[in-house]
Amino acid sequence: MADPILTEGQLDLAGTVIGKGTLVQIREITGIGRPPVRDNDADQPSLDGSWPGPDYYAARPLQIDAAIRIPGNRMAALNLLAALQQPAHTSTVRLTSGATQALRIAWPGRPIKRLNGRLRRLDANVEKSIFGFIPLDIEFLATDPLWYADTESTVEIPLGWLTGGGFAAPVVAPIYVQDGTVAANRPGWVTNTGTADTWPIIRITGPCAQVTITHVPTGRTLAFPALTLTVGQWIEIDTRPGYRTITRENGGNALTLLAPASRIDLFSLPPGTSEMRWTAFDNTNTARMRLTWRDAYTAL
Repeated sequence: MADPILTEGQLDLAGTVIGKGTLVQIREITGIGRPPVRDNDADQPSLDGSWPGPDYYAARPLQIDAAIRIPGNRMAALNLLAALQQPAHTSTVRLTSGATQALRIAWPGRPIKRLNGRLRRLDANVEKSIFGFIPLDIEFLATDPLWYADTESTVEIPLGWLTGGGFAAPVVAPIYVQDGTVAANRPGWVTNTGTADTWPIIRITGPCAQVTITHVPTGRTLAFPALTLTVGQWIEIDTRPGYRTITRENGGNALTLLAPASRIDLFSLPPGTSEMRWTAFDNTNTARMRLTWRDAYTAL
């Protein structure tokens, strides 16, 4: 289902648009600044002050002071209140560990960005609902405190047949091209235009075998030495915190295929442009690696 279209000053709260030009007016939003921090400071023994430990971001609570205003239409106001509550009742989110919904915001002067989390509070004062007026106290808890681009970015990288990255002049016969007995190797580039590391979803589509994925600037790799994919088969690596799964096209868990030295929890895309490289055996030149991600930001 496509996301609702937003204009400046509007929010998409799990599928319902509120704010400027809608029947739900927003008075104030708090929680847009730096998210809460879980510090690990420790008092210094026999000394003044403390020793600062690592600071970790906690979940970001976004508080929205709003009101439904449909003058003289009590029924319509209550129906809209029900519509705002319904997405939080969805069992695929409410009863599923790790599942989240999106809050999208079109802040004046900024591109549309989104938070991922859950609706934690929707208090309504229905005392004046007879007049079509219902004040709302809304809290959306972004379990991931970072802001993300509203649209996904995707790059598809094929394997190359030419060994060594191509020909170098002068060309002297005989010319050797890859026949599937040496792992093919193809560079590609991905760009995270945000200000924070983001986590890609990587899909390898066969036919290929013995796959290794490398983030060149850091040298971090994800190796699958025992993996074999035939035509139409694929493996998907979800590196996002809270997910971090490896699945096959049949829905099966493929985590055991990952080499012990590979760290899926470190395979992020930093801000800027990164070179990605993958190797595999494929004598058909049809295998593909696709990366999908959202640019990540520390601020709106």
